[in-house]
Amino acid sequence: MTGVTGPVSPDRRRLLTAGAAVLGAAASAQLWLPTTARAAENPLPDGVFSLGVASGDPLPDGVVLWTRLAPDPLNGGGMPARAVSVEWEISEDSRFVKSVRRGTAQARPEYGHSVHVDVRGLRPDRTYWYRFRTGGQISPRGRTRTAPNWTGRGPLRLALACCQNWQQGYFTPYADMLAQDPDVVLFVGDYIYESAPAATAVRRHEGTGEPYSLVQYRNRYAQYRTDPDLQAMHAAAPWVVTFDDHEVDNDFAGEVPQDPDKQSHDAFVARLTAAYQAYYEHMPVRASAVPNGPHIRMHRRLDFGHLARLNVLDTRQFRSDQATSQAGAQSPSLTMLGAEQKKWLLDGLHGSPARWNLIASQIMMAETDLLVGEGKLWFYDAWDGYQVERNALLGEFASVRNPVVLSGDRHLTMISDLKKDFADPGSAVVGAEFVGTSISSGGDQDQAAFHTEWDAKLPDNPHWKLIDAHRGYHLFDIRRDRIDAQVRVVDTVLRKTATPSTLARLRVEDGKPGVRRV
Repeated sequence: MTGVTGPVSPDRRRLLTAGAAVLGAAASAQLWLPTTARAAENPLPDGVFSLGVASGDPLPDGVVLWTRLAPDPLNGGGMPARAVSVEWEISEDSRFVKSVRRGTAQARPEYGHSVHVDVRGLRPDRTYWYRFRTGGQISPRGRTRTAPNWTGRGPLRLALACCQNWQQGYFTPYADMLAQDPDVVLFVGDYIYESAPAATAVRRHEGTGEPYSLVQYRNRYAQYRTDPDLQAMHAAAPWVVTFDDHEVDNDFAGEVPQDPDKQSHDAFVARLTAAYQAYYEHMPVRASAVPNGPHIRMHRRLDFGHLARLNVLDTRQFRSDQATSQAGAQSPSLTMLGAEQKKWLLDGLHGSPARWNLIASQIMMAETDLLVGEGKLWFYDAWDGYQVERNALLGEFASVRNPVVLSGDRHLTMISDLKKDFADPGSAVVGAEFVGTSISSGGDQDQAAFHTEWDAKLPDNPHWKLIDAHRGYHLFDIRRDRIDAQVRVVDTVLRKTATPSTLARLRVEDGKPGVRRV
């Protein structure tokens, strides 16, 4: 997968800046004439493709194509209670002259009339365009890209994003991400927020309270999917996604809600069931992620030739309930991953043929000592709250080639060396971690107040290489000899448009654990 490092051709830039998700369906209709007779027999409401299109989980020979039919997206979708046939097409060119695959999928009411097409038989490391059609209506065009096969050696341009709170700001960083033209987007959690509508919010959540039912979660996802910058980015590149807590309930652990005294176990299991189904319905993931009640399979592995292996973790479903004290956080009985997922991860790391071994972790792995001076104080919801398992994993990193952790959750940029033992200042560096700032969560923070609070903690966290509170995302150009990282930020998320810039540039070199600023 080749990232754009030089000027982009005018024709391609017009496609990117216009946003594939917002290209007029009328232009497509000239190339793919509607089946008017079939549409007349089974009429559908106008605007069935209001949520756009997306692709995800690229393989060397395939990719998942997604859409959801929702002419009334904030009120349950507005579709008739029957299955609807949806035609799909994928082409080597944006005008669909060189169509390579096409078929028909069923948009079923039991899955919110979502469509997940697992296309195979494609060529590795290639750009493709795709679209859908049903009831005489044609979707916006999307662009995707397959992964390289084992002969591919890069480079790969990857964008890391997380934490997009509708109420706290517009999703302006995606407009800049679109212009940077990544090969793949990695989203590590908090795609939606479950909070109730707030009267003073920048944009108000739909509904009257937190979502609990399937319809309520569908409406919340649909609202987020109407954001034009998010739609455009989904339509421009394949995404690899995983969830954190706010897709269900803040700081939940397994089947334990944030406030177990206020919600019975059975009620929370029902909420998990609804939340996971709505998540599947709105994400470009394979059938392996179809939920089984309150369970969903999200940890998975994607390879990008011999260049990079991406291990996507699930740090919510299998974890023990959070500790409530420093001593509790050091209990060997606590687990973040569960035994099966931990073995899966270690097998994938130690058996990897890739030069770079990337770990997508929803929550921060490096230590955050919040106590200035002697002693320690940790966030118990992060890896710091699971000290024994975290330290054992970091010990394994010492024998893994180029481990790099890509995280989120913190609403801050926090870039660190990973130490074998954070309790020992002289401990070896075994990897690097990039904690991506939020897309909009936290809104526009007061930078002076942030640095007043956090700079005092730097002496107690010497492994931190950069901390910052701007909104944005991280952009990585992954090559055989190095990873070049940019911290891309915007000046505001309180308006619909923003000015982007590069806050910092960092580098991880092959065979040299840790990260440095350049």
